[in-house]
Amino acid sequence: MTGTSVSSSELEPRRRRILFRAWHRGTREMDLLMGSFTDAEIRTMSEDDLCVFELLIEAPDRDIYAWITGKSETPENYDTPLFRRLKVFHTHSKPIHV
Repeated sequence: MTGTSVSSSELEPRRRRILFRAWHRGTREMDLLMGSFTDAEIRTMSEDDLCVFELLIEAPDRDIYAWITGKSETPENYDTPLFRRLKVFHTHSKPIHV
């Protein structure tokens, strides 16, 4: 089970590969962080967004996690508008389980 809520059959091959890679990171935490964002955004990502995201998903899980959580500074080459959308997507100002 991948956790995805998006049917990959409706996506073109490139978006399908990105969706698969986002949900198969290596750690369940990163599967959830990257996969849930991809589920929400994959249909509306521009070609430029897809290129940027393809580069991002090649970064090590521990680095991406540290950047998302603010434990380390995001390197300039990854600090893109798309990455900032990913980070905001996982920012919660209230408890999640209320």
